[in-house]
Amino acid sequence: MTILNETLSNIRPVDAGIMAKAQARLDNKTKPVGSLGRLEEFARRYAAMTGTPDPVLGKKVIFTFAADHGVVEEGVSAFPKEVTVQMVLNFLNGGAGINVLSRHVGAEVRVVDMGVDHEFGEVPGLIGRKVARGTRNFAKGPAMTREEAIAALEVGIELANGCRAQGVTMAGTGEMGIANTTAASAIIAAFSGCTVADVTHRGTGINDGALNHKIKIIEQALAVNRPDPKDPIDVLAKVGGLEIAGIAGLVLGCAANRMPVVVDGFISTSGALIACELCPAVKEYLFAAHESVEIGHRFMLERIGAEPILDLQLRLGEGTGAALAMGLVEAGVKILKEMATFAEAGVAEGEY
Repeated sequence: MTILNETLSNIRPVDAGIMAKAQARLDNKTKPVGSLGRLEEFARRYAAMTGTPDPVLGKKVIFTFAADHGVVEEGVSAFPKEVTVQMVLNFLNGGAGINVLSRHVGAEVRVVDMGVDHEFGEVPGLIGRKVARGTRNFAKGPAMTREEAIAALEVGIELANGCRAQGVTMAGTGEMGIANTTAASAIIAAFSGCTVADVTHRGTGINDGALNHKIKIIEQALAVNRPDPKDPIDVLAKVGGLEIAGIAGLVLGCAANRMPVVVDGFISTSGALIACELCPAVKEYLFAAHESVEIGHRFMLERIGAEPILDLQLRLGEGTGAALAMGLVEAGVKILKEMATFAEAGVAEGEY
Protein backbone atom coordinates (compact mmCIF):
# COMPACT_ATOMS: atom_id res chain seq x y z
CA MET A 1 0.00 0.00 0.00
CA THR A 2 1.34 3.44 -0.90
CA ILE A 3 1.85 6.16 1.71
CA LEU A 4 -1.04 8.11 0.15
CA ASN A 5 -3.48 5.19 0.19
CA GLU A 6 -2.51 4.20 3.73
CA THR A 7 -3.04 7.76 4.91
CA LEU A 8 -6.45 8.02 3.26
CA SER A 9 -7.50 4.75 4.91
CA ASN A 10 -6.48 6.08 8.34
CA ILE A 11 -8.64 9.22 8.26
CA ARG A 12 -11.75 8.92 10.41
CA PRO A 13 -14.53 11.39 11.24
CA VAL A 14 -14.08 13.24 14.52
CA ASP A 15 -15.87 11.97 17.61
CA ALA A 16 -19.08 13.96 18.10
CA GLY A 17 -19.31 12.64 21.67
CA ILE A 18 -16.01 14.26 22.61
CA MET A 19 -17.17 17.52 21.06
CA ALA A 20 -20.31 17.38 23.21
CA LYS A 21 -18.25 16.68 26.37
CA ALA A 22 -16.00 19.63 25.63
CA GLN A 23 -19.01 21.90 25.15
CA ALA A 24 -20.50 20.67 28.42
CA ARG A 25 -17.28 21.64 30.17
CA LEU A 26 -17.36 25.05 28.53
CA ASP A 27 -20.97 25.55 29.61
CA ASN A 28 -19.91 25.02 33.22
CA LYS A 29 -17.24 27.72 33.17
CA THR A 30 -17.72 31.01 35.00
CA LYS A 31 -19.55 32.81 32.19
CA PRO A 32 -22.96 32.89 30.57
CA VAL A 33 -23.49 29.91 28.28
CA GLY A 34 -22.08 30.56 24.82
CA SER A 35 -20.74 33.99 25.74
CA LEU A 36 -17.28 33.35 24.29
CA GLY A 37 -18.76 32.70 20.88
CA ARG A 38 -16.41 31.24 18.31
CA LEU A 39 -13.65 30.71 20.87
CA GLU A 40 -15.88 27.97 22.28
CA GLU A 41 -16.31 26.53 18.79
CA PHE A 42 -12.54 26.42 18.35
CA ALA A 43 -12.10 24.67 21.70
CA ARG A 44 -14.72 21.97 21.17
CA ARG A 45 -13.59 21.31 17.61
CA TYR A 46 -9.94 21.11 18.67
CA ALA A 47 -10.92 18.62 21.36
CA ALA A 48 -12.86 16.49 18.88
CA MET A 49 -10.00 16.58 16.37
CA THR A 50 -7.48 15.38 18.95
CA GLY A 51 -9.82 12.77 20.43
CA THR A 52 -9.96 13.99 24.02
CA PRO A 53 -12.09 16.51 25.97
CA ASP A 54 -8.86 17.57 27.73
CA PRO A 55 -6.56 18.29 24.75
CA VAL A 56 -2.87 19.11 24.96
CA LEU A 57 -1.35 22.34 23.68
CA GLY A 58 2.23 21.86 22.57
CA LYS A 59 4.41 23.18 19.79
CA LYS A 60 2.89 25.15 16.90
CA VAL A 61 4.59 24.81 13.51
CA ILE A 62 3.82 26.52 10.21
CA PHE A 63 5.10 24.74 7.11
CA THR A 64 5.82 27.20 4.31
CA PHE A 65 6.10 25.21 1.08
CA ALA A 66 7.94 26.80 -1.85
CA ALA A 67 7.93 25.95 -5.56
CA ASP A 68 8.12 27.57 -8.97
CA HIS A 69 5.48 27.52 -11.72
CA GLY A 70 6.15 27.17 -15.43
CA VAL A 71 3.10 29.26 -16.27
CA VAL A 72 4.98 32.32 -15.01
CA GLU A 73 6.43 32.59 -18.53
CA GLU A 74 2.96 33.64 -19.73
CA GLY A 75 3.24 36.94 -17.85
CA VAL A 76 0.53 36.24 -15.25
CA SER A 77 2.37 37.78 -12.28
CA ALA A 78 3.64 41.25 -11.42
CA PHE A 79 6.85 39.69 -10.08
CA PRO A 80 9.55 37.67 -11.86
CA LYS A 81 10.21 34.02 -11.11
CA GLU A 82 13.45 34.87 -9.27
CA VAL A 83 11.44 36.24 -6.36
CA THR A 84 10.58 32.71 -5.25
CA VAL A 85 14.26 32.00 -4.48
CA GLN A 86 14.78 35.41 -2.93
CA MET A 87 11.80 35.02 -0.62
CA VAL A 88 12.88 31.54 0.49
CA LEU A 89 16.17 33.06 1.61
CA ASN A 90 14.24 35.86 3.32
CA PHE A 91 12.18 33.28 5.24
CA LEU A 92 15.35 31.51 6.34
CA ASN A 93 16.87 34.81 7.48
CA GLY A 94 13.76 35.59 9.54
CA GLY A 95 12.85 38.78 7.69
CA ALA A 96 9.48 37.97 6.08
CA GLY A 97 5.94 38.64 7.24
CA ILE A 98 5.50 35.01 8.24
CA ASN A 99 8.58 35.18 10.45
CA VAL A 100 7.34 38.28 12.25
CA LEU A 101 3.84 36.96 12.86
CA SER A 102 5.04 33.49 13.85
CA ARG A 103 7.33 35.01 16.44
CA HIS A 104 4.37 37.04 17.65
CA VAL A 105 2.28 33.92 18.38
CA GLY A 106 5.15 31.65 19.40
CA ALA A 107 5.07 29.38 16.35
CA GLU A 108 8.01 27.85 14.48
CA VAL A 109 8.36 28.32 10.72
CA ARG A 110 9.67 25.40 8.66
CA VAL A 111 10.51 26.23 5.06
CA VAL A 112 10.17 23.36 2.59
CA ASP A 113 11.66 23.37 -0.91
CA MET A 114 9.12 21.36 -2.91
CA GLY A 115 10.14 22.54 -6.35
CA VAL A 116 12.08 25.80 -6.51
CA ASP A 117 14.01 26.16 -9.78
CA HIS A 118 17.29 26.66 -7.93
CA GLU A 119 19.84 24.47 -6.21
CA PHE A 120 20.22 25.84 -2.70
CA GLY A 121 22.84 23.36 -1.55
CA GLU A 122 23.22 23.00 2.21
CA VAL A 123 21.30 25.99 3.54
CA PRO A 124 20.69 25.93 7.31
CA GLY A 125 17.01 25.59 8.15
CA LEU A 126 15.79 24.64 4.67
CA ILE A 127 13.95 21.32 4.38
CA GLY A 128 14.92 20.02 0.96
CA ARG A 129 12.17 17.86 -0.54
CA LYS A 130 12.42 18.95 -4.18
CA VAL A 131 10.25 16.79 -6.46
CA ALA A 132 11.12 18.77 -9.60
CA ARG A 133 12.56 22.19 -10.45
CA GLY A 134 9.12 23.72 -10.74
CA THR A 135 6.10 22.72 -12.76
CA ARG A 136 5.80 22.92 -16.54
CA ASN A 137 3.79 25.64 -18.25
CA PHE A 138 0.23 24.33 -17.90
CA ALA A 139 -1.01 26.70 -20.59
CA LYS A 140 0.63 24.26 -23.00
CA GLY A 141 0.25 20.90 -21.22
CA PRO A 142 0.08 19.28 -17.77
CA ALA A 143 1.90 21.06 -14.94
CA MET A 144 3.35 17.76 -13.75
CA THR A 145 2.99 14.05 -14.16
CA ARG A 146 0.60 12.10 -11.98
CA GLU A 147 3.63 10.44 -10.38
CA GLU A 148 5.15 13.82 -9.50
CA ALA A 149 1.85 14.97 -7.99
CA ILE A 150 1.63 11.86 -5.80
CA ALA A 151 5.29 12.18 -4.77
CA ALA A 152 4.67 15.78 -3.68
CA LEU A 153 1.52 14.76 -1.77
CA GLU A 154 3.54 12.13 0.05
CA VAL A 155 6.20 14.68 1.07
CA GLY A 156 3.51 16.63 2.90
CA ILE A 157 2.15 13.47 4.51
CA GLU A 158 5.60 12.46 5.76
CA LEU A 159 6.15 15.91 7.27
CA ALA A 160 2.84 15.60 9.13
CA ASN A 161 3.73 12.09 10.29
CA GLY A 162 6.92 13.41 11.88
CA CYS A 163 5.16 16.09 13.91
CA ARG A 164 3.74 13.99 16.73
CA ALA A 165 7.12 12.64 17.86
CA GLN A 166 8.44 16.21 17.86
CA GLY A 167 5.77 17.48 20.25
CA VAL A 168 3.85 19.39 17.59
CA THR A 169 0.14 19.58 18.42
CA MET A 170 -1.04 22.10 15.82
CA ALA A 171 0.22 22.68 12.28
CA GLY A 172 -0.30 25.58 9.92
CA THR A 173 0.10 25.89 6.16
CA GLY A 174 1.85 28.52 4.10
CA GLU A 175 3.41 28.84 0.66
CA MET A 176 5.62 30.78 -1.71
CA GLY A 177 5.61 30.49 -5.48
CA ILE A 178 5.39 33.23 -8.08
CA ALA A 179 2.28 32.62 -10.27
CA ASN A 180 0.62 30.30 -7.76
CA THR A 181 -2.62 32.28 -7.65
CA THR A 182 -2.98 31.29 -11.30
CA ALA A 183 -2.78 27.63 -10.32
CA ALA A 184 -5.17 28.07 -7.39
CA SER A 185 -7.74 29.81 -9.61
CA ALA A 186 -7.47 27.01 -12.15
CA ILE A 187 -8.04 24.42 -9.41
CA ILE A 188 -11.23 25.98 -8.06
CA ALA A 189 -12.53 26.62 -11.58
CA ALA A 190 -11.94 22.95 -12.44
CA PHE A 191 -13.81 21.68 -9.38
CA SER A 192 -16.62 24.22 -9.17
CA GLY A 193 -17.50 24.72 -12.80
CA CYS A 194 -17.52 28.47 -12.19
CA THR A 195 -16.24 30.70 -14.95
CA VAL A 196 -12.56 31.54 -14.67
CA ALA A 197 -13.43 35.23 -14.40
CA ASP A 198 -15.55 34.52 -11.32
CA VAL A 199 -12.67 32.94 -9.40
CA THR A 200 -9.60 34.86 -10.60
CA HIS A 201 -8.20 38.01 -9.03
CA ARG A 202 -5.11 40.19 -9.04
CA GLY A 203 -2.65 37.99 -7.12
CA THR A 204 0.45 40.11 -6.59
CA GLY A 205 -1.43 43.23 -7.66
CA ILE A 206 -1.64 43.09 -11.46
CA ASN A 207 -3.56 45.75 -13.41
CA ASP A 208 -6.77 45.27 -15.38
CA GLY A 209 -5.04 44.36 -18.62
CA ALA A 210 -2.84 41.76 -16.92
CA LEU A 211 -5.86 40.34 -15.07
CA ASN A 212 -7.73 39.83 -18.33
CA HIS A 213 -4.65 38.12 -19.76
CA LYS A 214 -4.39 35.89 -16.68
CA ILE A 215 -8.02 34.84 -17.09
CA LYS A 216 -7.41 33.93 -20.74
CA ILE A 217 -4.34 31.87 -19.82
CA ILE A 218 -6.30 29.90 -17.21
CA GLU A 219 -9.11 29.33 -19.69
CA GLN A 220 -6.54 28.08 -22.18
CA ALA A 221 -5.01 25.77 -19.56
CA LEU A 222 -8.37 24.22 -18.71
CA ALA A 223 -9.18 23.73 -22.39
CA VAL A 224 -5.79 22.17 -23.16
CA ASN A 225 -5.63 19.89 -20.12
CA ARG A 226 -9.29 19.08 -19.43
CA PRO A 227 -8.73 18.22 -15.74
CA ASP A 228 -11.26 15.71 -14.38
CA PRO A 229 -13.03 17.15 -11.31
CA LYS A 230 -13.92 13.62 -10.22
CA ASP A 231 -10.19 12.81 -9.97
CA PRO A 232 -8.52 15.27 -7.59
CA ILE A 233 -5.02 14.04 -8.42
CA ASP A 234 -5.72 14.66 -12.10
CA VAL A 235 -6.70 18.26 -11.32
CA LEU A 236 -3.61 18.71 -9.14
CA ALA A 237 -1.27 17.25 -11.75
CA LYS A 238 -2.66 19.17 -14.69
CA VAL A 239 -3.13 22.68 -13.26
CA GLY A 240 -1.72 22.62 -9.73
CA GLY A 241 1.66 23.26 -8.15
CA LEU A 242 4.23 21.31 -6.20
CA GLU A 243 3.81 23.50 -3.12
CA ILE A 244 0.02 23.11 -3.38
CA ALA A 245 0.51 19.34 -3.47
CA GLY A 246 2.76 19.54 -0.40
CA ILE A 247 0.05 21.47 1.46
CA ALA A 248 -2.59 18.93 0.42
CA GLY A 249 -0.40 16.13 1.71
CA LEU A 250 0.27 17.90 5.00
CA VAL A 251 -3.47 18.38 5.50
CA LEU A 252 -4.11 14.69 4.78
CA GLY A 253 -1.34 13.65 7.13
CA CYS A 254 -2.59 15.89 9.92
CA ALA A 255 -6.10 14.45 9.61
CA ALA A 256 -4.74 10.90 9.71
CA ASN A 257 -2.77 11.80 12.85
CA ARG A 258 -5.72 13.58 14.50
CA MET A 259 -3.80 16.84 14.50
CA PRO A 260 -5.57 20.17 13.94
CA VAL A 261 -4.29 22.08 10.92
CA VAL A 262 -4.82 25.81 10.38
CA VAL A 263 -5.06 26.58 6.68
CA ASP A 264 -3.90 30.00 5.47
CA GLY A 265 -5.40 31.83 2.50
CA PHE A 266 -6.19 31.31 -1.18
CA ILE A 267 -3.24 29.14 -2.20
CA SER A 268 -3.20 27.06 0.97
CA THR A 269 -6.93 26.50 0.69
CA SER A 270 -6.48 25.18 -2.84
CA GLY A 271 -4.24 22.51 -1.30
CA ALA A 272 -6.77 21.82 1.44
CA LEU A 273 -9.47 21.57 -1.25
CA ILE A 274 -7.49 18.85 -3.04
CA ALA A 275 -7.21 16.99 0.28
CA CYS A 276 -10.95 17.33 0.97
CA GLU A 277 -11.84 16.13 -2.53
CA LEU A 278 -9.66 13.06 -1.92
CA CYS A 279 -11.26 12.41 1.49
CA PRO A 280 -14.27 14.47 2.65
CA ALA A 281 -13.67 13.60 6.34
CA VAL A 282 -10.57 15.85 6.19
CA LYS A 283 -12.87 18.87 6.45
CA GLU A 284 -13.43 18.13 10.14
CA TYR A 285 -9.72 18.64 10.95
CA LEU A 286 -9.37 22.07 9.35
CA PHE A 287 -9.47 25.57 10.74
CA ALA A 288 -9.78 28.15 7.96
CA ALA A 289 -7.52 30.99 9.08
CA HIS A 290 -9.06 33.86 7.14
CA GLU A 291 -10.88 34.93 4.01
CA SER A 292 -8.52 36.37 1.43
CA VAL A 293 -9.38 39.27 -0.84
CA GLU A 294 -8.74 36.86 -3.73
CA ILE A 295 -12.29 36.37 -5.01
CA GLY A 296 -11.91 32.65 -5.63
CA HIS A 297 -11.22 31.99 -1.96
CA ARG A 298 -14.88 32.29 -0.95
CA PHE A 299 -15.81 29.58 -3.47
CA MET A 300 -13.19 27.27 -1.98
CA LEU A 301 -14.31 27.91 1.59
CA GLU A 302 -17.93 27.24 0.66
CA ARG A 303 -17.01 24.02 -1.12
CA ILE A 304 -15.21 22.63 1.94
CA GLY A 305 -17.77 24.04 4.36
CA ALA A 306 -15.28 26.14 6.34
CA GLU A 307 -16.05 29.42 8.09
CA PRO A 308 -12.96 31.66 8.20
CA ILE A 309 -11.72 32.82 11.58
CA LEU A 310 -10.51 36.24 10.42
CA ASP A 311 -11.28 38.76 7.69
CA LEU A 312 -8.41 41.25 7.64
CA GLN A 313 -8.20 41.85 3.86
CA LEU A 314 -5.03 39.76 3.72
CA ARG A 315 -3.52 38.46 0.49
CA LEU A 316 0.15 37.86 1.33
CA GLY A 317 0.18 34.10 1.81
CA GLU A 318 3.32 32.57 3.37
CA GLY A 319 1.17 31.36 6.28
CA THR A 320 0.66 34.83 7.77
CA GLY A 321 -3.08 34.44 8.32
CA ALA A 322 -2.54 30.96 9.76
CA ALA A 323 -0.12 32.36 12.34
CA LEU A 324 -2.67 34.92 13.54
CA ALA A 325 -5.51 32.40 13.62
CA MET A 326 -3.43 29.84 15.54
CA GLY A 327 -3.30 32.27 18.44
CA LEU A 328 -7.09 32.44 18.56
CA VAL A 329 -7.52 28.67 18.33
CA GLU A 330 -5.05 28.30 21.18
CA ALA A 331 -6.94 30.94 23.19
CA GLY A 332 -10.14 28.93 22.88
CA VAL A 333 -8.43 25.75 24.05
CA LYS A 334 -6.94 27.58 27.02
CA ILE A 335 -10.44 28.68 28.05
CA LEU A 336 -11.46 25.02 28.04
CA LYS A 337 -8.42 23.94 30.04
CA GLU A 338 -7.75 26.84 32.40
CA MET A 339 -10.94 28.78 33.12
CA ALA A 340 -12.55 27.96 36.46
CA THR A 341 -15.93 26.30 36.76
CA PHE A 342 -18.70 27.80 38.88
CA ALA A 343 -18.01 25.24 41.63
CA GLU A 344 -14.24 25.82 41.58
CA ALA A 345 -14.63 29.57 41.81
CA GLY A 346 -17.54 29.57 44.29
CA VAL A 347 -19.68 31.56 41.88
CA ALA A 348 -23.45 31.10 41.78
CA GLU A 349 -24.80 29.74 38.50
CA GLY A 350 -27.55 31.39 36.48
CA GLU A 351 -31.10 30.10 36.92
CA TYR A 352 -32.36 30.37 33.35
